[in-house]
Amino acid sequence: MTPRRPTDGPVSPIATEQLKFQPLPFTGAAITGGWWSSWQHDNRKVTTPHAFSWLERDGSIDNLRRLAPDADGQPARRGLWFTDSDVYKALEGVSWDLAREPSDDLTKLVSDCAEVIGRAQQADGYLNSFVQAGLDVRWDNLVKSHELYCIGHLIQSAIAHHRATGSEQLLSIAVAAADCVVRDFGHNARQDTDGHEEIETALVELYRETGNRDYLEVAQQLLEVRGHGVLGGDGHFDSSYFQDGVPVREQDQVVGHAVRAVYLLAGVVDVYLETGEQALLDAAIAQWEDMTYRKTYLNGALGSRFIGEAFGDAYELPPDLVYGETCATIGNIMLSWRLLLATGERRFADTIERALYNLFAASTSLSRDAFFYNNPAQRRTPQPAAPTDARPSRADAPGTRPAWFECACCPPNIMRMIASLQAYVATSDASGVQIQQYAPSTISVPFGSGTIGLDVATRYPIDGQVDLTVTETPTEPWTLALRIPDWAESFTLQANSERVEAPPTEAGYARLERVWQAGDTVRLRLPMEPRLTVTHPAADALRGTVAIERGPVVYCLESPDQPDGTSLNHVALLVDEPLTEELHEDFLKTPTVVVTAHGLQRSDAAWQGTGWMPLNEQPEGEGTEVGLVAIPYYLWANRGPSAMRIFIPARRASRQ
Repeated sequence: MTPRRPTDGPVSPIATEQLKFQPLPFTGAAITGGWWSSWQHDNRKVTTPHAFSWLERDGSIDNLRRLAPDADGQPARRGLWFTDSDVYKALEGVSWDLAREPSDDLTKLVSDCAEVIGRAQQADGYLNSFVQAGLDVRWDNLVKSHELYCIGHLIQSAIAHHRATGSEQLLSIAVAAADCVVRDFGHNARQDTDGHEEIETALVELYRETGNRDYLEVAQQLLEVRGHGVLGGDGHFDSSYFQDGVPVREQDQVVGHAVRAVYLLAGVVDVYLETGEQALLDAAIAQWEDMTYRKTYLNGALGSRFIGEAFGDAYELPPDLVYGETCATIGNIMLSWRLLLATGERRFADTIERALYNLFAASTSLSRDAFFYNNPAQRRTPQPAAPTDARPSRADAPGTRPAWFECACCPPNIMRMIASLQAYVATSDASGVQIQQYAPSTISVPFGSGTIGLDVATRYPIDGQVDLTVTETPTEPWTLALRIPDWAESFTLQANSERVEAPPTEAGYARLERVWQAGDTVRLRLPMEPRLTVTHPAADALRGTVAIERGPVVYCLESPDQPDGTSLNHVALLVDEPLTEELHEDFLKTPTVVVTAHGLQRSDAAWQGTGWMPLNEQPEGEGTEVGLVAIPYYLWANRGPSAMRIFIPARRASRQ
């Protein structure tokens, strides 16, 4: 098996004609310090053993182990019908971690699991522990069964392992499973598809890894059949819930189950990148725009409806009822990365940044062993703490993050995102290097007659200063492009301590082109003053409110930080008063900028005994001034159950 790939990260296109930016080789960037580096360390030391302990405890690995020829079908299968995918995603996370830094223990972990998976696989390559346990019939219930979804995650874990280690142990299993899919579905042998998308992007990546075009063609076929009602609903949801109501190229709105929708669009962009079919890219961008501008919360949450974990209507964004599944935001990061490669437009990197620093960062406890499945944007009253030795189902976020879930898709998805995060730091093109995310890092990119080497030093987003040093350079000129986030109203640039002017391009990048020398320095300063943000006036649930942001970080009010007697359900923010900030180097054991605002503790005494009254009798809204303390949203719920809100009713000082 001869791999064919220009780079070895999670997304590795073969065709380059459609690429505006090239992904770097996975080892071409490394995160060397700060928040994300610490999390990557904890992902290995804390989250990985925690996850595999639960995967053993909840039966997910036993579900595969019991299928071995000598296992006699014991013990009985446990858990939901798609638990195989949890094992595969966790293995993908470990594999990307091995690409960052070798480990004998982790190598053995993957090898041992691969042996279990291989012994469970049927002779023709089919693999699904639920179906093989006799609990369903192969390919007979695709609207629900997640069979192709699970195989897709197997493929992605195998690709990661192969790229990280060169081992074909897991890849050979995934290839056999994919070949089974090709035989049973390819050449229009079947005219249906899986109710939960994922296989599409996985098959394209397997094509990239092996050069076998059959995988790309089946991925295309699965896109072609979707949108014609082939799934027919499941008795609870109609075809549109499964993105099966409108053909892919004709759909201009994102609908249905949020995770499935963004996974599908990632596959659509992947097929575009290999085929160049413009209609696919146009459809993906139209749906991304509908999602981003009308259906995304400020903190990067997707899916406003608990029922079906689904998108709502345009501007249906209630903060206290949001679902906001962690997997949906991770899927949007993956989709936006592909769109960034396809278009070279800053807005997709901005979306990744918003997702990373807000909902994704909030999804996991600071101890890195507890997780939110869905993510509230407002908590009116403290909820009971999560159980420490049991698994909630998934739907209601308790007062603290649970250790695991009966539906455990999110924790291993977090694992694989954190382990592969360095792949999202920078890109390259024929002109040079683009810095997409600001973090302490090193970058090394083959270019021209040599190599571009960069060292990035920053405390971003604690402050907005980013220092870059050229550590290696070819002799010919090249361009260093720096993303200027959409939220930055201004910025300054220095090269070798001299001010330079580099207005952002239409795509959103400040570009410095020259013949560089080792030791040259560039300093970017972005404004990090706290600011107030309002939402679109059509978002009824948020009209008349404001949120506090600072750089890429969304802030929230959490009850432990407020003065005694303050109710977050009865406060307003005085928008004419200044916001102040203070750096705490050890707030919850992490450097944090805390923002203080002037607020009003509202008195509702005049409303006692009624819930409504005539407009001309409405009271003036009396209250007392109170100082409000805002912390980054990603830190909330790390001190026990609490009340919390992102959006705060706005009040002009003159209306006190």
